[in-house]
Amino acid sequence: MTNFAEQYAVLYERYAADIFRFALWLTGDTAEAEDIMSETFVRAWAGRERIHTETMKGYLLTIARNLHLKGWRERQRYTALDERTAAREPSPEQVTAVRGELAAVLSQMAHWPEVDRTALLLSAHHALPYAEIARILGLTEAAVKVKIHRARLKLAEARNA
Repeated sequence: MTNFAEQYAVLYERYAADIFRFALWLTGDTAEAEDIMSETFVRAWAGRERIHTETMKGYLLTIARNLHLKGWRERQRYTALDERTAAREPSPEQVTAVRGELAAVLSQMAHWPEVDRTALLLSAHHALPYAEIARILGLTEAAVKVKIHRARLKLAEARNA
């Protein structure tokens, strides 16, 4: 009686072409069919004690089909990138433009009174309510609202200039 490795070699010679054709029919891609065929025989070798079909060919075809389905399910989770989703990061030109705009706005803000800059920063960056900003700055809530409104108008002017 021959050993399992010799039987496996005979098995491969007998069924490799059939498994490849089956995988090629399933996938339509030669490279993928070759991968499925190779993986089918690897799994057959690894699971040789767990054969649950009537024929060896049926067992190998079942493995090949399951590998194809597994690959198909994995590919379904991915989508092709188009121009709208290709890059979510800004381009170098956009980064340069934004940095230039920021530098201009910060330069403009440097000439504002400290209380105006602070009020705008507490509102825009820290998202504090007007009442809390008023307590921090020692102003009335109405005065804070006016300061923030005027600061935003100045920002819009600086941005459009």
